[in-house]
Amino acid sequence: MSKPIYDREHHAKIATGIGDPQCFKGAAGKPEFKEGDRVRIIDLPDLFYTRTMTYTRGAVGIVTKLVYESPAAEDEAFGNEDSPEWFYSVVFKQKDLWPEYSDLYANDTLETEFPARYLESA
Repeated sequence: MSKPIYDREHHAKIATGIGDPQCFKGAAGKPEFKEGDRVRIIDLPDLFYTRTMTYTRGAVGIVTKLVYESPAAEDEAFGNEDSPEWFYSVVFKQKDLWPEYSDLYANDTLETEFPARYLESA
């Protein structure tokens, strides 16, 4: 859907009556990963805004769920909604994120979601 750069309500118009991210369903193509896949978080450069936490970059986790299809926050912030991608929920052991994390809590985990561009097979 083509849009003029000045149309600040474009996203609201396509989501009205459907919801966000439901309005992007079917637009991201076939998912690259599935539940149970081991993935590494890629340390990509970001400009101004990202939802990918720096402490997860380089870490290996397990995909727990394909969450939804949507433009990545880095694109959406600049009005680029033409390339939705899959978002995945990934779980990490806390100790893998913070090596100094106490062994007393070895079973603690952290789960968060990432757009596909930040994931690679591990």
